[in-house]
Amino acid sequence: MSSVLEIEFAAQDVARTRFALSPLWEVVASLRVLLGADAHGLHRRWTEAVRPRIAAARLDLTPLTSLVTVPTAGIPSFLVPPPTVPQPSLAVELAALRATPPPLLRTSTPPARAGVAALRADPERGLARLAETIEGYWEAALAPYWPRIRTLCEGDVQHRALLLAQGGMQRLFDDLDPKLAWDEGTLQLASRCRSGRARLDGRGLLLTPSAFVWPRIFSDVVAEWQPTLRYPPRGTGTLWEERAQPHPEALAGVLGRGRAVLLAELTGPASTTELARRTGLSAGGVSQHLSALRAAGLVSAHRSGRTVLYARTSVAEALVAQSSGPSPGSS
Repeated sequence: MSSVLEIEFAAQDVARTRFALSPLWEVVASLRVLLGADAHGLHRRWTEAVRPRIAAARLDLTPLTSLVTVPTAGIPSFLVPPPTVPQPSLAVELAALRATPPPLLRTSTPPARAGVAALRADPERGLARLAETIEGYWEAALAPYWPRIRTLCEGDVQHRALLLAQGGMQRLFDDLDPKLAWDEGTLQLASRCRSGRARLDGRGLLLTPSAFVWPRIFSDVVAEWQPTLRYPPRGTGTLWEERAQPHPEALAGVLGRGRAVLLAELTGPASTTELARRTGLSAGGVSQHLSALRAAGLVSAHRSGRTVLYARTSVAEALVAQSSGPSPGSS
């Protein structure tokens, strides 16, 4: 049974409510999925793809999994401080994590949770190791997919901003999630973990769309930072669906035939060898084309063990989307 958390807004809180994306939060939320927090199988295709890559990279995720457990009553607030800018890079968020004040480790983390003792005993070394673990996990599991995830979340923020402009907070929260309700300056959240009333005290509310939290909303309204809600964006259920294939001929006039074919094939991260097999191009030719696409900002490279995986960037995703309609001359 859910409890109800009531979040009180003053006029200043409404003025300071904002949106932001958070790569660091997606690290934690996606790890929960890998640990079993995906009973509906929404992210099955993603988990099946990334588990072998994590194994191949021989990553020791203990520093992170010791803090993130499933099921869990909460996530240590120091691990996922709210972003101070709309779209921080992972590097920016990890810099903030490494700079966590030692007293915060003592107040924001349950002492019984595994891994906490090591952090408290040597905060500088423990936080550095934690950040290094997150970087390795990100490269293997999330970086190749980040353009797709970011596009989903950016689209949701744009949609919410339009609703806010059209109908204010009432319209924004009525559309955001069934577990949320806006009533005369109070946001009511059906919550598994918290109940009662919370005041924002002029700090406003940070809204962070997250690809890996459905069907939950994660709230953090008592931390030292700006109170935050992490919620599932619109279209999460279609995130891992096979996308419409672009027509290589539509791209060939700009990129050349070989590069257009490769870009069309990169519906998910793939190696040079795999792309050569799928396209019939030579491995050397594939490598040359990928180098050119990478130099143009259309492809990114990510190491997984001894293999380098290539993925489309956000720019390439937009380009592919524009070329996925009917072929020229088709009826």
